[in-house]
Amino acid sequence: MMYAGKVSRGRNDGSDKARNKKYVLRRLWDYLYYYKAKLFLAIFLTIVANVLSLVGPYLTGRTVDAMTDGVDFEKVYLFAGLMILFYGISALLNYILAVAMVRISQSVVYKMRKDLFAKLNRVKISYFDQNQTGDIISKMSYDIDTINTSLATDVVNIFTSSITVIISFVMMIIMSPILVLVFVITLPISIVITRVLSKIVKKQFRYRNQKLGELNGFAEEMITGQRTIQSYVQEETVLEKFDEINEEATHAAYRAGYYASSVGPSIGFVSNLSVALVGVFGGILYFLGSLSLGNLTSFTLYSRRFSGPINQMSNILADIQSALAAAERVFRVIDEDEELKDHKNAIHYQDVKGDIKLDHVSFGYLENQVVLKDVSLHANQGQVVAIVGPTGAGKTTLVNLLMRFYEIEQGEILLDNINITKLTRASLRRSFSMVLQDTWIFHGTVFENIAYGNGDVSRLEVEEAAKKARIHSFIKHLPQGYDTVLTDEGLNISKGQKQLLVIARAMLSRTKMLILDEATSNVDTHTEVQIQQAMLNLMKDKTTFVIAHRLSTIQNADIILVVKEGNIVEQGNHLELLEQKGFYYELYQSQFA
Repeated sequence: MMYAGKVSRGRNDGSDKARNKKYVLRRLWDYLYYYKAKLFLAIFLTIVANVLSLVGPYLTGRTVDAMTDGVDFEKVYLFAGLMILFYGISALLNYILAVAMVRISQSVVYKMRKDLFAKLNRVKISYFDQNQTGDIISKMSYDIDTINTSLATDVVNIFTSSITVIISFVMMIIMSPILVLVFVITLPISIVITRVLSKIVKKQFRYRNQKLGELNGFAEEMITGQRTIQSYVQEETVLEKFDEINEEATHAAYRAGYYASSVGPSIGFVSNLSVALVGVFGGILYFLGSLSLGNLTSFTLYSRRFSGPINQMSNILADIQSALAAAERVFRVIDEDEELKDHKNAIHYQDVKGDIKLDHVSFGYLENQVVLKDVSLHANQGQVVAIVGPTGAGKTTLVNLLMRFYEIEQGEILLDNINITKLTRASLRRSFSMVLQDTWIFHGTVFENIAYGNGDVSRLEVEEAAKKARIHSFIKHLPQGYDTVLTDEGLNISKGQKQLLVIARAMLSRTKMLILDEATSNVDTHTEVQIQQAMLNLMKDKTTFVIAHRLSTIQNADIILVVKEGNIVEQGNHLELLEQKGFYYELYQSQFA
């Protein structure tokens, strides 16, 4: 079995603005600035803690000078005591800073995760058609966790390193401007190495995250389809494909880690070289009398402090690049196009009657690939309209257009003689109840699942709906009846039982229009016959659109639309279409001959 997962059509080329490092950093800063009070407190603590820490090398030099020509114990004790005090306060402030940054990072990722989830509720339905579920979940969990880890540690390290480099450089100039020339040679080498390797590392981490998303998406699809995979004895084929994707992800992770880990040793070598040169030339200046032993000691310590952050920056480069790559993926979703907003004069329509017209409607999911071609139909209030045809003919597309999940390209759709584009989407969609082939049961009680979307309904109303859907008896035999929690792990419910729960949910609906998309596809023939009367009660006084492959379920429909290759090739009631002996007649004969 070949891997048939959805192909991501998201923008993955380098032209995507979310791949711009400055843009990503600005977006991250916007999230940090949202908590500016905590952020500025953290910056203040960082500055004070590092300034106190950087007084240490200067005091060390003064201590050495106090012991050069005889030991001045008073000065030695004073300087030693000050060092202990400053280092102690610095350590305490660093502890407070670490706790503060954890709180800030948690606040940022909370808001980011909230924004991402909110955006997923506003994007076009086409986004979910074009992206794997596993990849979307990976952005919600793995990518945001990566950002969280980086914010909690790397931001502090960046501030700390910047302050340390600046203060150390100023102090080195004060101690010996001549020795600073050593870094004129070594510093550019460090910068060049860092810049070159950072570009490679960022690219490798972006590729690694992409491959991990593909791996998650494939695993999610295969785990969901285990019953089918085992039924067709395709375990080995799936394992081979998983091995292939897993190998690609592992190789991508290895390359990212390889280049990231090579930065530290490279910069470390240059850093150690600079310290060695400081020792050699500083010793010469000391013997020439141009530099005191205390200043040489302080300069050496400051040079270590100066070189250390550069080395530290290279060590945290992998985390930073990984976080930037993760942030790109998250912001790419947050920047996705949303459903078009309702016009400012859009009508919040409530007095729905249920008269539907499609007037010369044409539509295609992709450019130059028309799915529906010049379709016209009229469903009077309370009529049952059945839509039949072969797979891919455009039946479900009609439903997507009625609900405005997609916008039509030509023609218009009218509800009670009002163009649906003039209505708010919320009021339009509340006018419909839906029972789909793909049932959705969420983690919650049976009562909550049936009552979902129907407002404040009583237990009695829910039980009546369940009885009409022929699921009441099954529910009563559950461990806690209507209070039984439905979970994937805790309760094994068949697809047919899930479908009946969804039908019961629709029974509670007070809408004037109903969509049944293969609503009994997961119900056996015997059960289907049992709930026919309940379905008729459900459709009573409602304009109903029924999509069905079983022609036995739509023989009593007022209008049957026969869709083929995007066109309505026939329409009429069951007997009229049989008399025509056209495509509907062929479908009927194929099922009942």
